Amino acid sequence: MTLRAFQIDTFTGKVFGGNPAVVVLVPDWPDDASLAAIAREHNISTTAFLRVAGGSSEIRYFLPIGEVPLVGHASLAAAYVLLRILQPGLDSANLRFRAGSLRVAATAEGGVAITLPARPAQPCAAPEGLAAALGVPIVEARVNEAQYFAVLADQAAVARAEPDMNALMELDRDGVVVTAHGEGCDFVSRAFAPKEGLPEDPVCGSAHLALVPYWSERLGKTRHRALQLSPRGGALDCALEGDAVSLAGRCALYMEATISV
Repeated sequence: MTLRAFQIDTFTGKVFGGNPAVVVLVPDWPDDASLAAIAREHNISTTAFLRVAGGSSEIRYFLPIGEVPLVGHASLAAAYVLLRILQPGLDSANLRFRAGSLRVAATAEGGVAITLPARPAQPCAAPEGLAAALGVPIVEARVNEAQYFAVLADQAAVARAEPDMNALMELDRDGVVVTAHGEGCDFVSRAFAPKEGLPEDPVCGSAHLALVPYWSERLGKTRHRALQLSPRGGALDCALEGDAVSLAGRCALYMEATISV
């Protein structure tokens, strides 16, 4: 069986930046073992499998360690493949995933956008040792079901954080996000998820489902320009839309290929 595959760098206008994901087109769903094997073979953070049939589209997400319910940057990559490569005349679509559906749309700036439910983070006491593990003082701490969020004094503090990954592995959440008000943008962040095999996430879409509600409250507005200060870097145009968050960005096609399985 041969399948078309694309590697897309998301939340960036150029290759070698942003967060890469592989999108594989499947005419029908192979067995789960085959999907997992393909993802392991790619050995990239996320492989998204996209099935387009008539007017409906389905998506599943696999890390090298197995399937996960939803991945933000891989959803953006799939949106780019669907709306910019496969069906460039289509303005928007719904992608059905295991737990629901998400809206994807083409943007006037040549990028794509995804809309997902917000995942607000609640105030909490900083876990013991978190500041030491990050190597920077924490101004405020928040938490949701997946991540701790450490608000830092400024953008420079976000840039100089040097986390102890072994210490982060001991926390009772999968990841830690550091954030601060930005210089020349609304806010900046970095995301660390060693439990998921990602010491530093190049651009973490899921983190912004909590960051956007937080900074909307702090800054008194609902539309934001956000930068992720990872080594690869990334830029997001974000909006709080009621109980949902829209994440928009440019994407760069790095590779189009045919795989044989």
